[in-house]
Amino acid sequence: MWTAAIVLYQVLAFGQPLWAQDGAITPQKCSLDCVREGGPECEYCSISRADVEKALGFNSIKAFGGCIPWPCFELLGKEDPQICQHYVQAPNDVKIEFVHEPNPKSDTIVVSWKPSYYGIAFLRGFQVSLQALGGSSVACQLLLFHRNHSLSASHAQMVYKSDPFPGLSLGSQYAVTVMALPVPEEWAKFYQSKIFSTRSCAEKNSLEQCRKDWYPKFIAVKQDGTTITVTFNLAPPDLGITSYFSLCHANGEKKYTEITPKSSINKTHHSYELHDLHEGTNYTCQIAANEVDAVRKTFSVQVLPTQKDTVPLSVTASLALMFPLCLAVLILLAVFLAALTTKLQIKKLYLKPDIIKQHHEDDTQENVASLPRNGLDPPRLLICYSSYDGPAHVKAVMKLGAFIQQHMATQVFLDLWDSLSVAEEGAMAWYCRQIRESDFVLVICSWGLNHRPCPPEPEVDDDDVEGDRQMGFGSNCSNAVVQLIGEEVGRAKARGQDLSKYMAGIFEYSEETDIPTELRLVSHYKLTNDLTLLFSHLHGVALHRPGGYLKINHISDEGFSKLPAGAALQSAISAGEMAMRAKQHHWEEGSE
Repeated sequence: MWTAAIVLYQVLAFGQPLWAQDGAITPQKCSLDCVREGGPECEYCSISRADVEKALGFNSIKAFGGCIPWPCFELLGKEDPQICQHYVQAPNDVKIEFVHEPNPKSDTIVVSWKPSYYGIAFLRGFQVSLQALGGSSVACQLLLFHRNHSLSASHAQMVYKSDPFPGLSLGSQYAVTVMALPVPEEWAKFYQSKIFSTRSCAEKNSLEQCRKDWYPKFIAVKQDGTTITVTFNLAPPDLGITSYFSLCHANGEKKYTEITPKSSINKTHHSYELHDLHEGTNYTCQIAANEVDAVRKTFSVQVLPTQKDTVPLSVTASLALMFPLCLAVLILLAVFLAALTTKLQIKKLYLKPDIIKQHHEDDTQENVASLPRNGLDPPRLLICYSSYDGPAHVKAVMKLGAFIQQHMATQVFLDLWDSLSVAEEGAMAWYCRQIRESDFVLVICSWGLNHRPCPPEPEVDDDDVEGDRQMGFGSNCSNAVVQLIGEEVGRAKARGQDLSKYMAGIFEYSEETDIPTELRLVSHYKLTNDLTLLFSHLHGVALHRPGGYLKINHISDEGFSKLPAGAALQSAISAGEMAMRAKQHHWEEGSE
């Protein structure tokens, strides 16, 4: 009996591979030579970039500028070419898992997925790439099975994991792509992509450790006469927050209070007073740390009427005796007021129109219209641009797309964010599909887009030329896409259809004349001055209505630059302006 139990324990203990943990398969650290030889200790391996570069014989980063499907024949197919000749479909159920990261300023993730049933017997491994939206940095992992390993259909239910991706910025958006290897010569759906956001500082480290995200959680309000006393909890000393502010408003009146607690009296809570508040009025108040872009805590203050002294009994008796007389006087007064009101209504007809207009304008400024929140999907926006104007202009376009997606409730599509699909379908086919499926199309017009034929390029070295090619799919394709959109606009105009799907935009360093003739019929915006108008166009909300107007602080002229994405966009536009001036100056010198 004991012998049978020991045998059963050995079967259960050694029946699973060493690299299966918690029901998921994690990669081992092993060399490419071990994978080629088919050693049992190299069943599922993470291949280092040094091994890949050694096998390919060149620096892949410099040659390709990021993650590409690695050539299967060079890595695994020299001994057995048939390994790389079969089709494998894209993985399923791609998920993101946050793991422990000791650095409070960054996040670490692990990607997991399941392989597809189709072609699983010929699956040789996976390639996982991670790209920051609005940036050009790419991180890659190459995960391979050894050459003698073949998966069965049951492995399609198993979960495979990547190595950790460390050092991700908090509160940022990333796109992760998982590709099944080998990649066929006739590309099909061989990869699966997913967009995710890293955790905020408060979600990762708790609110008490985040200076930017901290706000008081405890607020108590007490009234003594017309004086209101507010007590709130102070920020932890480690955050270095020494001052606060409070802002209360009601009926168009605002009261701002600066608060500087003395830590020597109380290190956890502080009380301050609100004076000169009107009785019987409900105030909406906010309190926050006196820091840039601090999170505000909103609370309500209801100023109750103060209690009056009680009336003596003798006075009450006198009032009771005088009640009939007062009633008669009130009736006469009511008749008089009715006659007076009728005369005032007649005189009101002769008020000057400009006074009435001024009154309505003042009333409109005091009412703020809120944007309705519903469960509808965000609008899909395709952004087209010209890559001829250089990497600085393309970077400004990418930063604009990242800002719109993060802060304007819109799903943005850019060719640089979907380079695998563009390479798979072809640039023109990808653009045609996106134009057809998108709710809106925004064409970023620039000097290079509307000046054809293109002037000669300045002399640069090979690395700069290669970098420019990575920034887009060429000015010829951009011009063809603009002509295609122009034809769609002309066709819709001839049929009397709505043209609101198409928009033209220019950055601050471009001119109205940079908008092609075929796009003069559609709405055009100057960015970033017209971000509010663009938001109104995308979501179909009116900026002004009777009695109110739409106000969105983080996309206003003075508010958007306070956000990290807005500051990055403003910086990219400034860099694009300098680069554009240099390019135009070079073209003018060449023309002379």
